[in-house]
Amino acid sequence: HVQLVESGGGSVQAGGSLRLSCAASIDTIRRPCMAWARQSPGQEREVVASIDGDGRTTYADAVKGLFTISRDNGKNTLVLEMHDLKPEDTAMYYCTAGWGYCDLQTDFIYWGQGTQVTVS
Repeated sequence: HVQLVESGGGSVQAGGSLRLSCAASIDTIRRPCMAWARQSPGQEREVVASIDGDGRTTYADAVKGLFTISRDNGKNTLVLEMHDLKPEDTAMYYCTAGWGYCDLQTDFIYWGQGTQVTVS
C-alpha cells in the first residue's frame, strides 16, 4: 500500500518562500519518478516539477528558476522549495509518483491528499 503525505503548506505574502515535504511509503529503492502537482479552484491539475531516481529534474515554465525539487531516497522524502511566490501560485499542492520515463507527462498513479499554499 503506497502512501504519500504532504506537509509544509500555509499562507505567505507575495515574494515569500515555502518548503513542502512529502513522506513516501513507496519503495524508493525502485526509484520511481516523483513530482509535485498543483490545482487551483476551477483549474486543471498541473504537474510543476518532477525528479527521477537519479536526480534529473524537469520544471514547468511557470516555476522554472523559482521552485526546486529534490529527493532523499534514503529517507523516502520528496521536497519542493518555492521562492518569490506570487498570488497565482495559490493552489493545493500534491505529491505524486509513477513509473516509466520521468517528466511532467509521466503516468502518475500515486497521489497524496495535498497541502494548501496561499499567497496574498
